[in-house]
Amino acid sequence: MGKRARGGPGVSDPQVGDPYLWLEEVEGERALDWVRERNAETEAELAGGEEFAALVAELREVLDAPDRIPYTRRRGEHLYNFWQGSGHTRGVWRRTTLEEYRTDEPAWDVLLDLDALAGAEGEDWTWAGAQVLRPAFRRALISLARGGGDAVVVREYDLVERAFVADGFRLPEAKTDIGWIDEDHVFVGTDQGPGSLTASGYPRTVRRWRRGTPLDQAALVHEGAESDLVVSAWHDPTEGFERDFVSRYRDFWHHETHLLTADGELRRIDVPDDADSSVHRDWLLVTPKAPWLGQPAGSLLAFRFDDFLAGRREPEVLFTPDGRTALAGHSWTRNHLVLEILQDVASRMHVLTPPTGPGDWKRQELADIPPLASAALTDTDPDTGDEYFLSITGHLIPPSLHRGEIGAPGERIKQAPARFDATGLEARQYFATSADGTRVPYTVVGRHGALPGPTLLTGYGGFEVSLTPSYDTVRGRAWLARGGTYVVAGIRGGGEYGPQWHRSALKADRPRAYEDFEAVARDLVARGITTPGRLGISGGSNGGLLMGAMLVRSPELFGAIVGHVPLLDMLRFHTLLAGASWIAEYGDPDDPADRPHLAALSPYHHLEAGRPYPPVLLTTSTRDDRVHPGHARKAAARLRELGHRVLLHETLSGGHAGASDHEQTAYNSALEHTFLWRTLTA
Repeated sequence: MGKRARGGPGVSDPQVGDPYLWLEEVEGERALDWVRERNAETEAELAGGEEFAALVAELREVLDAPDRIPYTRRRGEHLYNFWQGSGHTRGVWRRTTLEEYRTDEPAWDVLLDLDALAGAEGEDWTWAGAQVLRPAFRRALISLARGGGDAVVVREYDLVERAFVADGFRLPEAKTDIGWIDEDHVFVGTDQGPGSLTASGYPRTVRRWRRGTPLDQAALVHEGAESDLVVSAWHDPTEGFERDFVSRYRDFWHHETHLLTADGELRRIDVPDDADSSVHRDWLLVTPKAPWLGQPAGSLLAFRFDDFLAGRREPEVLFTPDGRTALAGHSWTRNHLVLEILQDVASRMHVLTPPTGPGDWKRQELADIPPLASAALTDTDPDTGDEYFLSITGHLIPPSLHRGEIGAPGERIKQAPARFDATGLEARQYFATSADGTRVPYTVVGRHGALPGPTLLTGYGGFEVSLTPSYDTVRGRAWLARGGTYVVAGIRGGGEYGPQWHRSALKADRPRAYEDFEAVARDLVARGITTPGRLGISGGSNGGLLMGAMLVRSPELFGAIVGHVPLLDMLRFHTLLAGASWIAEYGDPDDPADRPHLAALSPYHHLEAGRPYPPVLLTTSTRDDRVHPGHARKAAARLRELGHRVLLHETLSGGHAGASDHEQTAYNSALEHTFLWRTLTA
């Protein structure tokens, strides 16, 4: 299995002897004064001068570019889009027709101007989405977040009147789950006071709320346990297949789904509680995360829904993984199922057509996808037709958007221009060998054959998230076009090779992800691509935990480390904001069986004075209500105390993304790349 987290000082009660607990007071005046001091230091070191200002402007230019692809979602006759850009810092919600969308400069019908709304109400509103009621598409439930947080305010909006409905559905700020049933009813779970939320801060109850009645009188549909992650319900309005469902997530990876019958009873859909499942018209699709019914983990199985409820368990096998391929996702049109498959982290798309009676599913390729590229369906119409919108991109391939009808020739409807100079650049895939012999994929983007130079390596390694090829305009301008090499590692814990790739780094096995990342770093040096002193690493959220692990495990491998909205205190994460929701991924610090491995891998508790750590930049957001800003704050304070070089930058808004608009994004990215260039070329 290889080595575990390297040793350090003994770890006992995380609150005993921790002098920085006061930095967990998100908006405490002492804590914010300390943050302002750190921000001033970071800005003084990195943000001064014309060069920095020019980089911010250059990055803002690509983020605001008017010829970006405006990705849409079809709702009836219109294609809807949310757009941020020059003159629309917060953004506008708008729509157009397909005929207009085909043109270079579509005429957009603006439904809601968020900049105007925020100005009129004196609020720091950011867009958090809209649910539009099918099939009339006149009423919407709009979610607005203050400063980009996960908690939202919900208001009903009339798309004909272009106004919020005065007596409509409306909810105060909370981590709300809400969805339409019909024009006068919604399913809703939200904060209704003591007992209404789980320990993770998500809805514990779901209710059926009728228009014009008090929320506290809404009929209870289902109530979970406080230890659950979340409870939710939704309505499927597909004509002829109208159904209601209730889901109870015990944790991130285990849940049960029920059919809600007309008399209010819950009828469980009896699939494994760690499997993903969905229902479309006649069909139930199941992706087991462990072997089931004789099929391997990561396969895709289809059942006639009514037959399955009646007890029949003979699946149609639609996809079977192997050592190189994994199912990345699937989407329905009205009559077809589209599969996205990853083969060594590159995309393949297949169209499957179900039989109308007895018989086999038909299969064909949807599109010709370049090597080392990603393809994803951005929208389909599962109600009325077989329309699809397909995005294709890669590290050096500007995004293109294709539209078609299944079974008919498609069209390239949008093409983004190149945003950075890629002359002489190539993307190549390599494989490193991890400590236990596992083959780990990584992609190198740069000038191959050049002398070892500044290289930036990133990874994630958690929650079954796959890092696939993408055209990063900011990274392209700030790093690649300036001569840097960029590397993306597909380490265990992610979903690059399906559920087993993820599960092999769960809980006590998390160090396998770290061993994979270290193996990639060593392989880069062995191939002559870079040297340890010129190798920087960057990651966010769970990837920020990865950065912390590299700092305390293998500081000699790296010349600079950047952690965005990082998770670093693994003995208190479950007590901070949404942290309890990740216990199934990491383990429970209060469980004697889990505590030893969490203590061993907690970066905050293994920082030492005498080790030669590379320079560190940590970024976070006061308004991040998912990963507590205290993680970054406390680690920065501890590193400062121990005499190490560390910079901290905390935005006052931005949520878990760290930025709520393009100006913040450009500024934060300029800080990161300025830090990396100065450190790795010193």
